[in-house]
Amino acid sequence: MAKVKTKYVCKECGYQSLRWMGKCPGCQEWETLVEEIATPKNKRGIASVPGTHKPEQITKIKSKEEKRMTVEMEEFNRVLGGGIVPGSVVLIGGDPGIGKSTLLLQISDQVAKQGRNVLYISGEESIRQTKLRADRLKVTSDDLYVLTETNLQYITHQIVQDKPSLVIIDSIQTIFKEDVTSAPGSVTQVRECTMELTKIAKTHGIPIFIVGHVTKEGAIAGPRMLEHMVDAVLYFEGERHHTYRILRGVKNRFGSTNEMGIFEMKELGLVEVLNPSEVFLEERSSGASGSTVVASMEGTRPVLVEIQALISPSSFGNPRRMATGVDSNRVPLLMAVLEKRVGLMLQNQDAYIKVAGGVKLDEPAIDLAIAVSIASSFKDQPTSPEDIFIGEVGLTGEIRRVSRIEQRVQEAAKLGFKRIICSNNNLDGWSAPKGIEIIGVNTVQEALRIGLGV
Repeated sequence: MAKVKTKYVCKECGYQSLRWMGKCPGCQEWETLVEEIATPKNKRGIASVPGTHKPEQITKIKSKEEKRMTVEMEEFNRVLGGGIVPGSVVLIGGDPGIGKSTLLLQISDQVAKQGRNVLYISGEESIRQTKLRADRLKVTSDDLYVLTETNLQYITHQIVQDKPSLVIIDSIQTIFKEDVTSAPGSVTQVRECTMELTKIAKTHGIPIFIVGHVTKEGAIAGPRMLEHMVDAVLYFEGERHHTYRILRGVKNRFGSTNEMGIFEMKELGLVEVLNPSEVFLEERSSGASGSTVVASMEGTRPVLVEIQALISPSSFGNPRRMATGVDSNRVPLLMAVLEKRVGLMLQNQDAYIKVAGGVKLDEPAIDLAIAVSIASSFKDQPTSPEDIFIGEVGLTGEIRRVSRIEQRVQEAAKLGFKRIICSNNNLDGWSAPKGIEIIGVNTVQEALRIGLGV
């Protein structure tokens, strides 16, 4: 009996090795090599076959805009850039129980109600279990077909035979290809199955949504190259014990990246939230120190969120710096600016920063709001509930301009805010809406003097 040969493949970059190593030589990551059975190569080789397509001059190729397939959920359309593009492959990841299957079953029902055939392939649940969820969500379309299968050959045959308008794969970690000797969910199986599904989507123009499990770090399980193979990558975020869910696009070849859609989990499924700014600010307490509001851009949409800070004397030699919803490295940087340029003695203070509502902000325009929140909590001096702070803070204490200031101000005016404190360089070339005052500042000291009166 022939000896079974094994190899070790990196989950992040796909690097292959004959022996296990703690650190991958390809991507320099630790503990990423997993053991797989090596597939023997065909000794006869592959015959050279001429391609079916010939090169064309780019100036003679006729371009046409693909007609997108829209659903009733406008938040879902927004994240995808305006709707589902024919032939696109979308990867959706999220924590277990967050609502990925619920969202895709609702989307499938909405597409099927338009008279389009939808094929929902479940590798984790039986047909009866899917039916129970469908009854709870009031899914009643006759054009929605459910298939329980994990063999990729049978799945591809069914897709090519039926040619549905939309295909859902739930999930890719349960699908296996027979000629690949690795177990389902392994690096090789996930990569080969995704490549086969992508080929079918591009050949027949069928959009395919693929559900991917996530690791304990929050990244989609499987090889990192999986995200490069698909057209769009969506992350479904939120706490299992909270009602609000956030669908965030981190990659999109057919639209804007970092778009965000807000949903609320109710008894009949997910319901879109059309005004997320109002939701994030509805529980804000007035007159409390350490609280400021910032207008952040999530893709093409401005969202108003509350940033909270708590500064208290430290009981240890090394003060704690903790942040939720923002980059943890940004907090000590801004505290150093406040200490050096403003004169606030923060070196013996613990700092806790949080973005209310569970939103993650990752743009420099929130710097000024974080700095004002820290100073407000340290001085125990509340800011005005009608003020919004927007701006990037430099290491010399200057306030730099931010992008799309007009959209941010319009969103603030819509919710009744009266003053915007931003960079002085953002005031040129546009006019503010009626009823709102725009105050330009050049340094952090000016912003604190206006916002806190200190």
